[in-house]
Amino acid sequence: MRQRVWSVFRKSVREQKRDLWVVGLSLAFAPLFVMIYWMMTGGSGTTSYGVLVINQDVPAVQADGSTLSAGQEVVYGLRGLTYENGGALLRVIEAINRADAETRLRNREAAALVIIPEDFSESLSAFRSGDSSANTDLTFIGDLTNPTYTVAAVMAMTVADSYTQNLTSAARPVNLVEIPLGNSAARTEFENYVPGLLVLAVVLMIFQAAMTPARDIETGAMKRLRLTRLTAFEYLGGTVLWLALVSVGSVLLTFLSAVGFGFRSQGPLWLAFVVAAITSLSIIGIGLIVACFSKTVSQAFVIANFPLGFLMFLTGAAFPLPRMNLFTIAGRSVALADFLPPSHAVVALNKIFTLGAGFGDVLYELVALVILTGLYFGVGVWLFQRTQMR
Repeated sequence: MRQRVWSVFRKSVREQKRDLWVVGLSLAFAPLFVMIYWMMTGGSGTTSYGVLVINQDVPAVQADGSTLSAGQEVVYGLRGLTYENGGALLRVIEAINRADAETRLRNREAAALVIIPEDFSESLSAFRSGDSSANTDLTFIGDLTNPTYTVAAVMAMTVADSYTQNLTSAARPVNLVEIPLGNSAARTEFENYVPGLLVLAVVLMIFQAAMTPARDIETGAMKRLRLTRLTAFEYLGGTVLWLALVSVGSVLLTFLSAVGFGFRSQGPLWLAFVVAAITSLSIIGIGLIVACFSKTVSQAFVIANFPLGFLMFLTGAAFPLPRMNLFTIAGRSVALADFLPPSHAVVALNKIFTLGAGFGDVLYELVALVILTGLYFGVGVWLFQRTQMR
């Protein structure tokens, strides 16, 4: 019996040598997710939440002659909020004005906006002097459908509340006012999940896009097609037409299902459909790149799981994550995840569904998606020509 077991073992090893991709990728899949989670936590195990601050406070002279700069002290408190290892909890960004700050919130470049009023120091100084009627508002603005807003806003409110209580020895000398961005306060829990589900429907097209050419390679159909002098562009053009039709059908069915279960969009649905359609084309391009390294359908399926992990977990499609900014172009920060199409789709769909954005409001995301689609398709055609059509 031991001899037979050993024979089967050797047979399995010899057969697997023909398909080392599957073994190697299977072994590397779990370490891939370790790396993804490392990137999601900023590499140091600490997540820093972006908070925009508009400090309009004018310092006030107190009864003892000293100057109180309460607004600046609150900003110092926000900057000083850290993890046990010294990593910053909040990434404080001074904003120019409210319109600019709200635009950055819509683009999800930050989680929350804190507005400190002009009379902040004056009101606190008067309260300390015995004027119990002295009162002022500290305003917090954010997209209530963005989970990072809740975390950032609670921490910022705690810092501001603790400072004012320590300064005045009063329970609540300042009103903490929360203003929802757009129509985010009226969204149901189900509606909050729809943008991510729509992106999921698009991202899953990577399997179909990778396995369709791989099937022709495995069955030998690709060899017969090469005899007809078919070019990579012609073959992939016809393949993409079919995949695009399937993708559009998937997006349309997802839309109709969401609407049927009560989903409401604050912006035009046709625009959201355009965003999803362009995103699906870029995903097909990535799938074609996967097909270039596949000899069988099973290989294509295994390899496709790797880009799927990045597309789902590093773009905000599954859950929000901190941005790893690389550089800035025309005032817009470019993060590592911005080279993955779903990152722009998530932001654009949230603007449309929750904030009622129009075409001009998501133009940046649409342009980025078109550029990425052209890039991935170009790489896919070039690789397919070199690996499969020679």
